[in-house]
Amino acid sequence: MVPVVALLLAGAWLYYLLDPGPEKRVLLVGAILLGCLFYLIHFLLVWQAPAADLFILPAAAMLTGLGLLLLYHIDPNLALKQWWWTVLGLVGMACIVIVLRDYHWLSDYKYTFMLLGLVFLVLTVLVGDETGGARSWLSLGQFRFQPAEVVKLLVIIFMAAYLSEYKESLGGDHDKNPFRLDWQGIGPLLVTGGLLLVLLVFQKDLGAALIFFALILAMLYIASGRSSLVFLGLLAFGAACLVAYHLFPHVQTRVAVWYNPWPLADGAGYQIVQSFFALAQGGVFGMGLGMSQPNYIPAVATDFIFSVAGAELGFLGGVLILSLYLLISWRGMKIAAGAPDDFGLMLAAGLAILFAVQTLVILGGILKLLPLTGVTLPLMSYGGSSLVITYAMLGLLIKLSSLFAASGGKMKDAP
Repeated sequence: MVPVVALLLAGAWLYYLLDPGPEKRVLLVGAILLGCLFYLIHFLLVWQAPAADLFILPAAAMLTGLGLLLLYHIDPNLALKQWWWTVLGLVGMACIVIVLRDYHWLSDYKYTFMLLGLVFLVLTVLVGDETGGARSWLSLGQFRFQPAEVVKLLVIIFMAAYLSEYKESLGGDHDKNPFRLDWQGIGPLLVTGGLLLVLLVFQKDLGAALIFFALILAMLYIASGRSSLVFLGLLAFGAACLVAYHLFPHVQTRVAVWYNPWPLADGAGYQIVQSFFALAQGGVFGMGLGMSQPNYIPAVATDFIFSVAGAELGFLGGVLILSLYLLISWRGMKIAAGAPDDFGLMLAAGLAILFAVQTLVILGGILKLLPLTGVTLPLMSYGGSSLVITYAMLGLLIKLSSLFAASGGKMKDAP
């Protein structure tokens, strides 16, 4: 945790030196308080979950610290709000670590969780607010949040419980016919998954739809071990993409920008082209913290925070960030491998897969490997809903590692 606190203090001190003033001392106070909070959570884990994985929290804290420093350069007000969201997320993580003593009861309410998730999405379609071309927000007075972020956790619990219960029937006798489907087992999954994706498409939240599709397909493969199901899923996904391309003009625009953004640099391709310039300016070592011009990139705080990191920290900084994401995802899958039962395995794997897939989807869009989808980079992008839910999911993952180890698992190594 020492590098995290050093990063926060060094970054706050640098911004203070660049523009000294009595009001800027709050930067140092904020950095110290957040560093203390990270240490408190660390000691809480040692106390309440002594056998828990101790790699995930430091890596998450480092990514959050980097995100806060970059956000401060983009807009100090956004950084202040993100600071409070970080505190709330860490409090949520602490509550999960303290309260959760047994995870098996979650499987008893799998249908309730899935129904709640669908209700959230239906409400978003009916009365949601539109931002950035997608109707993906719900407002409760002054409070606004993205229901899809909450639905991610609900879907993971449902999928983990359902797949662990119907694992045998989903596996099937694929030696004789690899494409044979047990409709009693896979039918409800097709209905709920299809309904989920249709509601997200109606919201025009294509990024979330892509993430949910990849999550469901990956968990289905882990439960069944059948590559034929992955093939059929990708075949259906390709057909759905073709239909969406012909039905929705904004999908055609995003594909055109992905294919060749340069002729559209004055219009729809402006965002990604400016992102390319920022990444190119960073070079190998970067321009230095606070030295880039991030406000040339629209939606830079939410969708393109990695471009700012590339400009200010360079290629080496980008590699460090990717390594931290890889570390969290790898530790998550390692935790899943140590699960004592099928539900625990699927639950931990689902949490790790979601984290990895969301990272890949947004980084793939920024690096032009995928069409842009407008999702947040976990732990770094501005966004309260995303940050709080991500910390809740990481808290659940860390607590699972402790419970697995207490059940005779293998998650006992620590840094």
